[in-house]
Amino acid sequence: MDTLNVVVADDEPLARDRLRALLEEQPGVRVVATASDGAQALQACAEHHPDLVLLDISMPGMDGLETARHLAAGEPRPAVIFCTAYDAHAVSAFEAEALDYLVKPVRPERLASALERVRRLAAARAASNGDGRKRTHLCARLRGSLRLIPIDDIHYLQAEEKYVVVHHARGEDLIEESLRSLEIEFGDRFVRIHRNCLVARHELVELKRCPDGHVQAVLRHGRQPLEVSRRCVSSLRERLAHL
Repeated sequence: MDTLNVVVADDEPLARDRLRALLEEQPGVRVVATASDGAQALQACAEHHPDLVLLDISMPGMDGLETARHLAAGEPRPAVIFCTAYDAHAVSAFEAEALDYLVKPVRPERLASALERVRRLAAARAASNGDGRKRTHLCARLRGSLRLIPIDDIHYLQAEEKYVVVHHARGEDLIEESLRSLEIEFGDRFVRIHRNCLVARHELVELKRCPDGHVQAVLRHGRQPLEVSRRCVSSLRERLAHL
């Protein structure tokens, strides 16, 4: 991707201006539109088809979370990064499938890191839509060296703060990729069971309901069952029925 096209949505003019200035300092980034609320953001996306939307969460009318849900339901689907003055919305943000979550005042280096995530996501999409070739390994950094983890050996992927823990046949490793980008790239191999967890399809054995009503996924090589979120239960039951 040569240029990253971005829409900035924030109800505070000074915040919009600051984000625009920060973005324009980043190489290969172009702000194609700004918006002061969710409705304007959706309109801007319909007109410009951006690669990324920077969304404030607290906006009048349609807030950032609702806006993100609308964007997730459409095509083409831009990446979403939330920018907010409060960190209390982090869980809701990732449930809305945001790629990242920035707390104001946004630091330039933190913004650069988030933009790199967007570029990796775009590269993964291009790879899966191009010649059909996907990565056969994930790469983990280990005390200055690199460890290659075969995709076929992965049991499940679990998000923890800014890392993803890869649980595989030889143990566990941390990688600096987002769960969302991995889901897009390897959607034929992994299925989401929770906002913070993807499981290899071949690892799923059964779903069991606990006495407290929660549902857990039993894995072929799992030491213990994994929690399944309510929103994922019905789709998982359907997938298991066709295994």
